[in-house]
Amino acid sequence: MALGTQLLSGTQSTTELDAHSTVTVDGHKALSADIVAGRAHSRYHPLPWVGDKLSGVTCPMGLNAVADATVSCTGRKSDGSTVDIPVRVVKASADSLTWKFDRL
Repeated sequence: MALGTQLLSGTQSTTELDAHSTVTVDGHKALSADIVAGRAHSRYHPLPWVGDKLSGVTCPMGLNAVADATVSCTGRKSDGSTVDIPVRVVKASADSLTWKFDRL
C-alpha cells in the first residue's frame, strides 16, 4: 500500500510552457500562478489518507522557469485554517517546467 500511495500521491508535475500557460515575472518566463494553484489543489489530496482536503488554493505570482525558483502558495483547510504549500522548480527548459510542491 505504501508504494501505491507514493505513486498515486505524487507532487511533481511537468507542464508545457506555451501561450496558455506562460506569463512573465520579473522579466523571466514563468508558469502562470493559476496553473500552479490548480495543479497543487488537485494533487494535494488525491487519496483520503494523504494530505488534507484544501479549497481556495492561491499563489501570489507565477513560478519562474528557472531551476530552484520557488513560490509559496496558500490553501484553506475545512476547519478554516490555512496551510502553506512551498513550490520549487526541479528542472526548466525553453519548452517545459518540472516542478513539485511539499505537503506540510
